[in-house]
Amino acid sequence: MLSKKKVYVGFAADILHKGHINILKIASNLGDVTVGLLTDEAISTYKNLPYMNFNQRKSVLENIKFVKKVIPQNTLDYVENLKKIKPDYVVHGDDWKKGVQKNIRLRVIKVLKNWSGKLIEPKYTKNISSSIIKSNIKEIAFSASNRTSRLKRLMDAKKIVRFLEAHNALTGLIVENTKILKKNLYEEFDGMWSSSLTDSLSRGKPDNQTVDYSTRINGLNEILDVTKKPVIFDGDNGGRLEHLPFLVRTLERLGVSSLIIEDKKGLKKNSLFKKQSKSDQDSIKNFSKKIKTAKNSTISKDFLIIARVESFILNKGLKDALKRAEAYSKSGADAILIHSKEKNAKEIIDFSKKFKKSKYFIPMVAVPSTYSKTYEKNLYKNGFKIVIYANQLMRAAYPAMKRTAEIILKSGRAFESEKSIAGINQVINLIK
Repeated sequence: MLSKKKVYVGFAADILHKGHINILKIASNLGDVTVGLLTDEAISTYKNLPYMNFNQRKSVLENIKFVKKVIPQNTLDYVENLKKIKPDYVVHGDDWKKGVQKNIRLRVIKVLKNWSGKLIEPKYTKNISSSIIKSNIKEIAFSASNRTSRLKRLMDAKKIVRFLEAHNALTGLIVENTKILKKNLYEEFDGMWSSSLTDSLSRGKPDNQTVDYSTRINGLNEILDVTKKPVIFDGDNGGRLEHLPFLVRTLERLGVSSLIIEDKKGLKKNSLFKKQSKSDQDSIKNFSKKIKTAKNSTISKDFLIIARVESFILNKGLKDALKRAEAYSKSGADAILIHSKEKNAKEIIDFSKKFKKSKYFIPMVAVPSTYSKTYEKNLYKNGFKIVIYANQLMRAAYPAMKRTAEIILKSGRAFESEKSIAGINQVINLIK
């Protein structure tokens, strides 16, 4: 009987609308509907992380009368689930004939032939989409608490989470909107790194905490006003213990996802300087107390405190780095940033291999400023969960602006600089 036919529908189902209901209704007329609900990990391979997590989306679909069963679809590709279920029909809107899912569609058609299954493609419902709805409700959806939680969800959903430095609202928009198509999947940055180095340089000040937290947070507010991706804040050494709770609460209230603090003390000296003779590392006891204080100051379990270990920077070696990482983990840190200024990733990989065996292992963060030849896939393979490109946009802007200034001086006019800079109309229309 028709009612016993098996029907499969693949959905992200972040925000349900009449187009989704139309697909489910058509599918239910063909037989019993199993929805393959894309996991957060699957969705993040081709578009932004959904507002609702998997269990929330699953609960909604299970309560729709057209749906018989909901199972996870762990990849954008349908084949794994289709081979298990062997449905008589797969139902999907005809909008996937082009774009990212074009090849997925072809694979569905091919695998269905193995048991004479059919692909049914109802006409796509025009003038409505999750993207349009999301645009209309983004002010609600990206409240501070929602934004704060996204880093933790990204860490659960993705192999490695990618952050790029943003030192003003314009660079924030670059991080927010830059997207490329690579091997039929979209690649983008997952969030922004608010760097004390680039915040200081953009104000013409040295990177030694001359620019105080209040000034940096004012600049951060401008970035948060025009973006919605998560932010990790570079807190240097966290300042005085008595002041740290106020910094944590301010950042969390704004919607920042994480604070990173380093285990140095005294006047800050940038870790990438070759000579660190005047730099001093805090004691494990004192820095562990800072971590506990920061964690106890959070309101949400989703606001992450990341401990930055400077042992390699100060030439104290692997043993000291491991000892500190384990102590900081026991004190409540959510992740460990193991810092290095070497030209390759050997010492942080050596660290990761040892730390992964520890019962106190927590996710690791890499900042490949000096070991920039290291691929993200190698960091992931060795246990790193977050990679921060900490200063590249600032480093790109400086030589470009300096070169333009020199061309204008040399030429006595601006015309010669035009071929290497954005057109005036492009700049005028940059912010919509």
